[in-house]
Amino acid sequence: MTEDSAEVPGKEHVAPQQLDTPWVPALDRYRAPGAVYRRCGRSGLDLPALSLGLWHNFGDDRPLAVQREILRTAFDLGITHFDLANNYGVPYGSAESNFGHHLAHDFRAHRDELVISTKAGYDMWAGPYGAGGGGRKYLLSSLDQSLARLGLDHVDIFYSHRFDATTPVEETVVALDQAVRSGRALYAGISSYGPEQTREAAVIARELHLPLVVHQPRYSLLDRTVEERLMGTCGDLGLGMAVFSPLAQGLLTEKYLGGEAPQGSRMRQERYLHHDALTPERLGHLRALADVAHSRGQSLAQMSLQWLLRDPRVTTVLVGASSAEQLADSVRALQGAEFSEEELASIDSHSRAAAL
Repeated sequence: MTEDSAEVPGKEHVAPQQLDTPWVPALDRYRAPGAVYRRCGRSGLDLPALSLGLWHNFGDDRPLAVQREILRTAFDLGITHFDLANNYGVPYGSAESNFGHHLAHDFRAHRDELVISTKAGYDMWAGPYGAGGGGRKYLLSSLDQSLARLGLDHVDIFYSHRFDATTPVEETVVALDQAVRSGRALYAGISSYGPEQTREAAVIARELHLPLVVHQPRYSLLDRTVEERLMGTCGDLGLGMAVFSPLAQGLLTEKYLGGEAPQGSRMRQERYLHHDALTPERLGHLRALADVAHSRGQSLAQMSLQWLLRDPRVTTVLVGASSAEQLADSVRALQGAEFSEEELASIDSHSRAAAL
């Protein structure tokens, strides 16, 4: 998962001290709709059923005031897990830097209530040592840079962001182990590894007594590849799953059901979602899925999120948000009625037919 690292012209930077309005989190946040927690595999770590992913909307191309409102809303709703990576934001690293500002201003006193994760694996800085992958020098140097941007001495989870076929898995896992043993991370994770690669990493981690506790794969109604073998592998190994892109970059929302890409959408901008994905056949199945959702009193997005959580091997679903209202709407997925067998059969049929 990478983004354009170019500087954004005309960006109005707001100094952190301008965000100095005192804030007190909701006292009833652990009774809020998002305060639903699941154990991460066979570890001792609990994560909220919905976590906030900062892949989009937290770079220097987005107002700090809007970011602040989203983060405050998340915490007030009971969401305690914030997921980042070294290259998130425009330009690269800006999501971590901006989150560090908000952390220092709003959340410093609540650090022990938060799970903060970051990753390294994709290109990040110039030269061979910043080109990404799973090498020890790149991973540990990147983690040090991430901690500096975040203003932290440790993160809760540090991920290898992708499998690197050019580096031995053992080297990658040993680097994760050093990150934990040095106190720079509490737990380790892997992302976008295949079943065999996952098993190899887990075996090495077990030999090292490394708390490798979570796998982060792509999973949605339109991309069910993980069901073939990876979910079973994670279940066997006792790894939790933190799934990303749960709404297929927006296809599993209502915005495309009219057959057009609205202004400002990722499809209109050709960012991670292309026009050729909206075929007449797929559009028909998406509309059928929306009909199922509406019959349940849900939006297509809410039903899509709830459907992912039907499997206990999914620890948490990473949701993005461009506004506090959108995040609150996503959290309502946790209040949906249980799926009937008929609904599950219909969802299964249409989701497979519409697969990307």
